[in-house]
Parts: sequence; structure tokens; C-alpha cells
Amino acid sequence: MKIVAITVRLHAPWVGSLKEKRMIVKSLIAKLQNRYHVSAAEIEDQDVHKMITIGIAAIVPHNAMADSLMEDISHFIENNTEAEIIDEEREIR
Repeated sequence: MKIVAITVRLHAPWVGSLKEKRMIVKSLIAKLQNRYHVSAAEIEDQDVHKMITIGIAAIVPHNAMADSLMEDISHFIENNTEAEIIDEEREIR
């Protein structure tokens, strides 16, 4: 059994308020949880309205599935938000 941890930093230059940012973050996290059955939360930059940092964690049976899941999640985030991915950290334990 492996634990997958992903940290994704996004830049959303059009966001004008923390309220608008919260709507984007909640929507993206809900979509990730519904589609991939992972744990996800905003983990940093809560007070910075143009930056979004989301942490995602999941348990998978083996490394091949971990790699596949991380790729799928990365593509899903790219396709489901207008924010630009500026950094992504992946870890398998």
C-alpha cells in the first residue's frame, strides 16, 4: 500500500477577493473528491486572493497506480480551472 501526496500551487490573476477565491477552491476540491475519492484541502496562502495551494492525499495499492493517479489529477486540475499551475510537488510513500 502506498500513500500519494500532491501539493499544487495555482495562480489566479483575475480573482479580486477572498470570497471569489473560496468559491473557486471549494468547487475544485469538491470535483477532485467526487471524481478521485481523495482527501483535498487548501493548505497555504489562505489570505492571498490570487494564489491557491491545494494539498491532495490518497492511498493506492502500488506505485503504477500512484503515478497514474497523480497524472490524472494534474490533467484534471489543468482542464477544470482557469488558474495556471505554477508549481506541483508529488510524493509517494
